[in-house]
Amino acid sequence: MKLYRTTHGALVEKEGQFYLLSALASTEAWDELICNVNLKAHAEAAANNESVTNFDPATVLAPVGSQEVWAAGVTYYRSRKARIEESKDAGGGDFYDRVYKAERPELFFKAAGWRVVGPGNAVRIRSDAKWSVPEPELTLAINAAGNIIGYTIGNDMSSRDIEGENPLYLPQAKVYNGSCALGPCILLSSQPTKETVIRLEIVRRRGTVFSGTTSLSELKRDPQQLVQFLFRDQSFPRGAFLMTGTGIVPGDDFTLQHGDVIRIAIDGIGVLENHVA
Repeated sequence: MKLYRTTHGALVEKEGQFYLLSALASTEAWDELICNVNLKAHAEAAANNESVTNFDPATVLAPVGSQEVWAAGVTYYRSRKARIEESKDAGGGDFYDRVYKAERPELFFKAAGWRVVGPGNAVRIRSDAKWSVPEPELTLAINAAGNIIGYTIGNDMSSRDIEGENPLYLPQAKVYNGSCALGPCILLSSQPTKETVIRLEIVRRRGTVFSGTTSLSELKRDPQQLVQFLFRDQSFPRGAFLMTGTGIVPGDDFTLQHGDVIRIAIDGIGVLENHVA
């Protein structure tokens, strides 16, 4: 089953049919839904008892209310390699190798819920960056009790030149208006298998300028372990989202341009598409 937040309320998709779970589309109503410990049971009941409803993709919002969005770094070997390469001149390369091997993961704040961009809307390149890339990531939806309730797609927009200049600049490289996109839905299911494929395509003037794939078998960190560290000495009364890192990084000669279209697909969840403003 999939859970969508739309301008008309919360919808459940089951076997290609859509059902109304809640007619309330407010942030408060969505927060309450995310933190409902019986969310999956309510979604099942709606799919079994409610009438089929119309679904308009144009009404889909980012599946986030007041939740904070956090991110994990250096969880794939490819991201480790890229971070070492971009920061070698700043003397920070060894940090990324060490965190890749350490028990404690790298976790950082990415966005407040109100800053998150939904499907079909614009992400941004930082105005003072010269080397920018999208980072496609499986993203965990977590309730207030620290339980993973589902999975969505995340785009962790990143300014590689700013981060590479000095690792202490990571918040500026990662956190700015239009730097985070989530969607199109939350997959309400058990953890995706290691064979689950993540795909990234970047289109420029109707032609593909980059494409890449990875799978969850390349993810070094266990999602449950990441959640445990995130909730260690922190509380999230409205729940949280946690991006799990990227295994797809375009080459060092690639940077995003205004007008590019970014498509991220994850098996079982769908496609998150945004354009670069």
